Amino acid sequence: MAAGGGGAFPGAAEVGPWRRFAPAAVAAAPRPGRAAEPRNRSRSFSARPGKCSGTVNAGIKSLYLTPSIKPRPNTCIESMPSEMLTKIFSYLDAVSLLSVGCVNKHFYHLANDKASGLSWIIVLKDKNGKEHVMEKADLSFKDTSVAILWYGTNWPCLDILSTLKLFGLMPLLPDQSRAPRKNGPRRRSFVAEYHLANLTESSVAIGADKLVQLFSLNPGLLVGVWKDKNEIAFVLVSLHYHQLLERSTLGSATVQYDPPPSEPVLDDVDPEYGLHGYNMHLDIHGGSCTYLCEKFRSLFCRRGDVANGYLRLTVVSFKDNTKHLPLIGTLGLSWETDVFKGNVKDCCVMDVTLLDEIGRPFWCFSAPVCMELSSKASSLFDYMGHIYTIDYTDSEGKVCVELVWLEETKEYFIVNLVLYISTKKVNNWYGTNY
Repeated sequence: MAAGGGGAFPGAAEVGPWRRFAPAAVAAAPRPGRAAEPRNRSRSFSARPGKCSGTVNAGIKSLYLTPSIKPRPNTCIESMPSEMLTKIFSYLDAVSLLSVGCVNKHFYHLANDKASGLSWIIVLKDKNGKEHVMEKADLSFKDTSVAILWYGTNWPCLDILSTLKLFGLMPLLPDQSRAPRKNGPRRRSFVAEYHLANLTESSVAIGADKLVQLFSLNPGLLVGVWKDKNEIAFVLVSLHYHQLLERSTLGSATVQYDPPPSEPVLDDVDPEYGLHGYNMHLDIHGGSCTYLCEKFRSLFCRRGDVANGYLRLTVVSFKDNTKHLPLIGTLGLSWETDVFKGNVKDCCVMDVTLLDEIGRPFWCFSAPVCMELSSKASSLFDYMGHIYTIDYTDSEGKVCVELVWLEETKEYFIVNLVLYISTKKVNNWYGTNY
């Protein structure tokens, strides 16, 4: 998709399809306003006017006598029967099967049925040290993340809980010749830990509907709490695909996977090294609905914009209304349990993938966010509606989004989008000293 309404990441040649496939006779036609150039006189036409040679006549007849060739329909691997996909997957090793399982939900189930066996569980620990394991989960795959939803009626009381731990789960002795046993030995890979003590008192709900309140904890955790009972309704974890397999399989039961440090490539020639060449993929979705899926290229930061420990990357600006983006649909986050389902207005999940100048994932996250009404009024001539904001912050950076609600068309427009990247992360990545 376009950068702020414009195209994909750089690299595709900009050649017009009309020029590429134009017949020679059309391509040789004189352009308007220019004199016709002398043409090549050597033709296959007869010298007598109005007569064609046998070669030309044979060519014309062939156009009518030759049966038309029907184009073959485009065939993609996703459209192949499950039996054929299962046969293909049978030739893959465990690591490859794990990669295939992250493509979409259908592939995930086929790969799991074959041999990979990757799943995720959450372990709730109460203040007395007792553990409550929740295994059954529903998966929802997006372009750059997977959402894992746990729900049921056997949740422990929220008031006595202290922590929630997320683990990747793998068969201890995977056997590719048969499906993994459901109750067989498995190993845990510690992915993340969240503190739930006094959750409803110490945290502010990011949204609510008639039945539940939503509480968010980094990284990517959303806890739905029943309003009338102050008990857990569901738990949703949103995981970005970047290093997801490593985090879900290569950690231990007590220690998280520690990725190898990025080796900085020094550049003494470019005085702006590390300040330019960033590309960004942004997804905003809420359950089954996708509200925005865009790519932005050639993001940069001037030295004067480095301040307060952050690099400022302006993605969408107030001043350039050609890059303002509409959200498709009414913003909301869908949820469901065994009995109930709902939609929390003005909440969603934001997926950000920021790549450096050579295409390496630089900053990636998937997290629940909420949209809030701003106290300031719109000063833009083209938009006279209310201003709303969406903000996200973690240890590596911040995302600040401003939107305008257009009452006439009933839609939100992103009019300002800025990334703030930690200078500490940039310096460690590039070996610079900003």
